[in-house]
Amino acid sequence: MSAPSAGGRGAAVPALFAEPWQGQGAPDEARRALDEGGQGVPDAGHGVSGEEHGAVDAGHGAPDGAQGLPEGHGVPDEERLARAALTRLVEPGDHAVGRWLRRMGPVALWRALTGKGKPPPGASGDRLAGCALRAAGLDPAADLALIDRRGGRFICPGDLDWPGQLDDLGDARPVGLWVRGPAGLRMWALRSVAVVGARACSDYGAHVAATLGAGLAERGWVVVSGAAHGVDGAAHRGTLAAGGATIAVLASGVDVPYPRGHAELIERIAEQGLVVAELPPGAHPTRPRFVLRNRVIAALTRGTVVVEAQFRSGSLVTARRAQQLGRSTMGVPGPVTSGLSAGVHELLRGEAVLVTDAAEVAELIGGIGDLAPERRGPLVERDLLDPVTARVLEALSARGGNDLREVARESGTGCDEALGRLHELLALGFVERHGDRWELVRPVSPSDGARRGDPPNRGNRVKGLRR
Repeated sequence: MSAPSAGGRGAAVPALFAEPWQGQGAPDEARRALDEGGQGVPDAGHGVSGEEHGAVDAGHGAPDGAQGLPEGHGVPDEERLARAALTRLVEPGDHAVGRWLRRMGPVALWRALTGKGKPPPGASGDRLAGCALRAAGLDPAADLALIDRRGGRFICPGDLDWPGQLDDLGDARPVGLWVRGPAGLRMWALRSVAVVGARACSDYGAHVAATLGAGLAERGWVVVSGAAHGVDGAAHRGTLAAGGATIAVLASGVDVPYPRGHAELIERIAEQGLVVAELPPGAHPTRPRFVLRNRVIAALTRGTVVVEAQFRSGSLVTARRAQQLGRSTMGVPGPVTSGLSAGVHELLRGEAVLVTDAAEVAELIGGIGDLAPERRGPLVERDLLDPVTARVLEALSARGGNDLREVARESGTGCDEALGRLHELLALGFVERHGDRWELVRPVSPSDGARRGDPPNRGNRVKGLRR
C-alpha cells in the first residue's frame, strides 16, 4: 500500500511504511530498519528550524527512501508517519507525551509506547498496556492516504505550514494537525482572532457573533471558532456571508462533522476556509476533548473574544488559556440580568477588555493605525458657541422670552455685552426679536406646513435638547 506524505500532497512514503506497522505481514527488513533508524530523532519546533531539522534527521539512519525530500518538507516521512500514529495512540494535550516527544523524538516514542523499545521514563505499566491495546491494528499510512483522498493533509512541527505560535503551548503542543481546506494554515493564523461563546446563546448573542464575524472579515481578519451551535456557528456564518476567511477547530476528526446539525456548515468551511483537528480521521469527540481543543484555538490566534458565557463555560477556558499565553482577551457585555452574560462579566472584572464591535477588536489586536473610530455623542450647533454666548442663550426663557435687562441679569453679563451676544444669536438663527423682548426661535413641526428647502430652525432644536 502506498500512502502520500501529507507534507506535500502526492509524495510517496518510503517502502518501509508500505504496510501497517502492526500488520502481520510486515517485512523483517523494514522492522529492523525502523529499529535502527528510530533512535534519537529530535523533536521539531524546540530550538531547531524546519530546514535544520530535516538535515539532522537525514543523518540518523533514515531509510534511503526518506532522503531527498522535495523542497517545502520540514519533516522526514518516517517522522510524519510516527506522529500520525501517535495522534491515535495518545490523547491531545498530554504533558507527559510532550516531554517524551521532546526528549526521544516521535519515532523512538512510538516504538517505546508499543513495546518495541525501552519504555519512556515514568511510564506506568497500566499506561503501556493501554497504549498496546490502542496500537493493535493501527494503520497510520492508511490514515495519511485517507486524508489525502479527501483533499486534506497532516502537518507537523517543522513543516513550513506549521503555525509557530502553537509552540507556546510547550509540552501541551499538538503532536500534529489534520487539516482540510485549500489555504495555508500558518499564513492564515498570523492574522486571526477567535470568537467563542455559549452554545445555547440568545438572539442577542447570535447577532453580535455574526456581526463580529462579518466586521472582522471586512477588515481582513481570519475568524477562528469551534463550529459548535450558538456563538461559534453564528461567527462562522457571519464571516462566510461577508466573503471572509474562517477556521473551524474540531474536537473530532476533520471528516467527522460535529455537531451533526452543522455538517453543511463545516463542509462549506472546508471548501472556502480551513477545518483543523488534532484527532485522526474517523475520531469522535468526547467531553475532555472539547476542553483540550480550546487550548489550540487560544494559541493559534492573536486574541479571543467571548460573546455570552455562563460561569461554567468552555469558552471561558479558551479565554483564560489565551490570557496565560499572553494573548489579548476580550468580552462583549450583555444584560446584567442574563446568566449567559455572567461569565463574560466576570472576565471583564479581571484582565479582559470590553469590546462592542469589530473595530474595537481590531484596534486591540491589530498593528499601528488599526484604530477604532472615536466614540462621542452627536454634535449640535450650540456646542460651537463660546461660553459667554452660550450663557446668554441659556438665560432666555422657553416661554415668552425676556427683555435685555433680564437676559443680562440671568447670564451674569452687562447689558452692552448681553446685547452684542443676542445679536450674534439672532444672526445664527437661535433667537428672534419682538420689540424690546428677545425670544427663542420656535421649532418647526410637520403640521406647520414647512416646505423642502426652508432654512433649518436650529435655535429651538438645540434648546429643546436641554429643556
